[in-house]
Formats: sequence, C-alpha cells, structure tokens
Amino acid sequence: MVLWLIGLGLYDENDITLRGLEAVKNCSRIYLEAYTSILLCDKSRLEALYGKPVIVADREMVESAAEQILEGADKEDVALLVVGDPFGATTHTDIQLRARQQGIPVRVVHNASVMNAVGACGLQLYRFGEAISLCFFTDTWRPDSFYEKVVANKKLGLHTLCLLDIKVKEPNLEMLARGRTVYEPPRYMSINTAIEQLLEVEAKRGEDAYSEDSIAVGISRLQADDQQIVAGPMKELLHVDFGAPLHCLIIPGDIHVVEQEMLDLYMMKR
Repeated sequence: MVLWLIGLGLYDENDITLRGLEAVKNCSRIYLEAYTSILLCDKSRLEALYGKPVIVADREMVESAAEQILEGADKEDVALLVVGDPFGATTHTDIQLRARQQGIPVRVVHNASVMNAVGACGLQLYRFGEAISLCFFTDTWRPDSFYEKVVANKKLGLHTLCLLDIKVKEPNLEMLARGRTVYEPPRYMSINTAIEQLLEVEAKRGEDAYSEDSIAVGISRLQADDQQIVAGPMKELLHVDFGAPLHCLIIPGDIHVVEQEMLDLYMMKR
C-alpha cells in the first residue's frame, strides 16, 4: 500500500493538516519520530485525536531498525509522523529511499517547520543563508566546523539560523562500558548556552563573524501560545529567561529597513 511521511507542524496535535489527519486515520500503524524534534504536547493527545495508538520511534528504530516501520507497508498504509516537515532532517529522506527500493509507494504531507516559521521574527526568509547546527560541548569535544558557514553568510549579508542540540534517549557512556544500557535524561540546548558556545568559538577563531555586541534573535516555542521572540546584543540575550524548549537563535546579516522595523518590536528595552 503506502508509507506516509506526515508533518505535524510545531506545537500540538491540532497543527496537523486536514490532508495529514485523513491519511493518519486510514493507516493501520502510526509511528511518531521522536528524536530530531519534539511536539509541545503529550503523545496521548495525538492518540485521542487519531483514535488510534501511536508508536514512538526513537533514534535506534529510525536509523538502525527502519525495517520495523516498513514491515507490511506493501500491504497496508503505515504512517511516520514527523514534527515540523518530513524533510527537515536527512533521516527521513533515508527511510523514503529504503521504502522505494523495496517497491513501497511513498506519499508526503508537508507542514510548517522551524525553517520557515522563523520568519515570525520579521527577518525575510529569502535573506537567510545556510543554517547551522550547534551541538552541546563536552570536555573533550567542542566542534566549531559551523563557524565557516556563519562567516560565509556574513560575507553575503545573509542571516544564519542556528538549530540547537536535542539529546533524547542518549545512552550513558560509563554505564554502556560496563555492559548496561542506561539512558540520560532528555536535554535541550537553550539560547543562553548556544550564545556562550558561539562566543567561545569566536574568541578561538577570531574572524569577526560576530561578537558579544552583535544583534541576535532568540526564539522559543515557535507556534505555541507562549511563543517568545527577543532581539538584542548577544551579551544581553545571555541573561534572558527564554523558558521551556524548544529554542533557536538567529544571527542576522545585513538588515533591510522593513526587517529592522519588525525587529524593533522585539528589541530588548534599554
């Protein structure tokens, strides 16, 4: 039959499209991909709307045991629900390729994602350059490969969207070394941590991609009723309480006059 890749949008169970909801109700099995992003509501609310159970698909299932999802999809409709848009992460392209290689038809229902919803802050989407991902630093791993992309965007006058790390169902390495699988509590990078890491990398690289005085835009819980957008110098955003996840950050490039008028609505008062 069909493997459905269905975008859920950004906030809660009501953000699914009518087309997506109709497809879900016709599926025999429904999986929720739950590690590249999260909805801001509980799985039970999805099940209440769909009238069917929803199986959580963690990183291990999606990346290493995708056959469980594809099993039987040649005989019945199966849905993989994705927070945001189905193609917001390369993982979902991979599962589509696997399905097509097995002769399973794939249908896609798109939805809003962080990649377009960040326009809520007033910066124009076509003036964004390549997005970057910021990972949690550790004592032994402090990656800075993203820095070149920020520099390149700045040279072109383009904005940089920073996607912040999500750690869900991550194994404790110490326990894993002892032969036990114990998962760490979920962690979601905050805008404050992102700025700290960005400034550390700028101090190390020194190519003037940004500074503590650079204007940035912090956004938390896009689409939620308590969505928060704050613009201001990085050194001041460091002390803003952006609340619960999910967070993202924008480093603006050249700002058009209309964009500036919008940003002024969210600028910190001095």
